[in-house]
Amino acid sequence: MIRYSLHCERGHAFESWFQSSSAYEAQEKRKLVNCPVCGSAKVERAIMAPQIVSKKGRDSAAPAPAVATDVTTPGSTPLLMAQERELRAKLRELRDHIVKNADNVGERFPNEACKMHYGDIEHRPIYGEASPDEARSLIEEGVEVSPLPVLPDDRN
Repeated sequence: MIRYSLHCERGHAFESWFQSSSAYEAQEKRKLVNCPVCGSAKVERAIMAPQIVSKKGRDSAAPAPAVATDVTTPGSTPLLMAQERELRAKLRELRDHIVKNADNVGERFPNEACKMHYGDIEHRPIYGEASPDEARSLIEEGVEVSPLPVLPDDRN
């Protein structure tokens, strides 16, 4: 996978992931790469710094920070677009609703979810903590689980 920093003819900057550079080029040629702000199909790659990791440092290498390029023009939409703010607000609202209306069972979540799934205890809305392996096991057993949304500004 490769991440490209892109900008449209109107100066809106955005990022997108592609399977390879040839996949990007094929999609761009077919006018499938569009600006999420204005819908323009006239999109170009912005200058980016590649991340190079030697074999020796591959296990401990931290991801390289993205190189910021200012491709906005006066009057263009800022990177945190109105749609993104609205989506974040809806995700926060969903999470707050779950927290308000469900029982926090903490680390007992995988066990409680299994018990409910198999009818050992009464069904009720719960949330809690589960490791990735525990969540995977629950899903493999057919237990319906979903992570609570975590938003970037929650980590402050």
